[in-house]
Amino acid sequence: MPTWSGIMQEILTLVEAGNPLALDIVRRKYLVQLHGHTGRSIILYSTAWTPPNPNVPSFMVSISDEDLQGIMEVICKLPGPNLDLILHSPGGSLEAAEALVKYLRSKFEHIRVMVPQLAMSAATMIACAADEIVLGKHSFLGPIDPQIIVATPLGPRMIAAQDILDQFELAKKECQDPAKMGAWLPMLSQYGPDLLVQCSNTQGLSKELVTEWLQKYMFKNDNDRNNKAASIANWLSDHSHFKTHGRHISRAELEARGLKIVALEEDQDLQDLLLSIFHATMHTFSMTAAVKIIENHMGKAFIKQQQMIVPFQGKQSMMPTNPLQPDPTTPDEHVANPPADKPKPKKSKRNKGYG
Repeated sequence: MPTWSGIMQEILTLVEAGNPLALDIVRRKYLVQLHGHTGRSIILYSTAWTPPNPNVPSFMVSISDEDLQGIMEVICKLPGPNLDLILHSPGGSLEAAEALVKYLRSKFEHIRVMVPQLAMSAATMIACAADEIVLGKHSFLGPIDPQIIVATPLGPRMIAAQDILDQFELAKKECQDPAKMGAWLPMLSQYGPDLLVQCSNTQGLSKELVTEWLQKYMFKNDNDRNNKAASIANWLSDHSHFKTHGRHISRAELEARGLKIVALEEDQDLQDLLLSIFHATMHTFSMTAAVKIIENHMGKAFIKQQQMIVPFQGKQSMMPTNPLQPDPTTPDEHVANPPADKPKPKKSKRNKGYG
């Protein structure tokens, strides 16, 4: 199996030979080989969030409504009825995840979600809409307890909906003592008029969607599908059990709960190809401005790129992170937010920022 360093060497060999598209060539080679091995259509959905890059805002690597455009781009002319979705994501918008699931399930009869490392939060929800999930010993899903953005004096914070509800219940008890009221008022003043209702509704929707998808797809032929689906959805959304939203849930735990899991190690060729794609994708993120790649085995891609502001001769200019970034003119490739060319000097003394 080509290792992380082995894939890097393969890329560097092409670079040294003068090929500016080395990263794309290597990544797409293994996507084609995976399709040849499985006979199924392949879509890669991966984002640059491991390790976290402080220069990349979280919304750029999260599941968002823009992703539907990318999925539509790569599904065009992609043959059915079977799909393997390679998923590496921290999660994101619950509503966007729902839209992606609806669209994918309208196009393919049988979907396998393959997780080379992590599919967390809303990405876990998408995995639960598959017929089966392919996981290695090193692969993890995460809790689906919703997180709410709350404005605080220290800036916006992402807080578990259950934590907000639990804290409010604690406040109701402790505020019966007037001596404790002063300590609670600054915290309670941050609660908007609909925050508690929003927390409750979001929790309910998260469990409702996962329950529905498990019933409809993974457990469709199971006589006890309703109870199994509800039990798994309740467990995955139980914040009091997992304690943190970023908790990694192992393959063994997921199998014990009854999810249909395929062990990646059962097919050595499949494991080699999937991890080669993953390594090549991670190298693409580390060596270019790309932060999100949605790509199929036929060479069609939707690539979101980071826009960086760097000093240039006293002015601000937008530059790619590395000269190896994919060429936006490549056929069948759509680049979202391509880095702008270096701005020409202007007579005006006023500097302009690029957002």
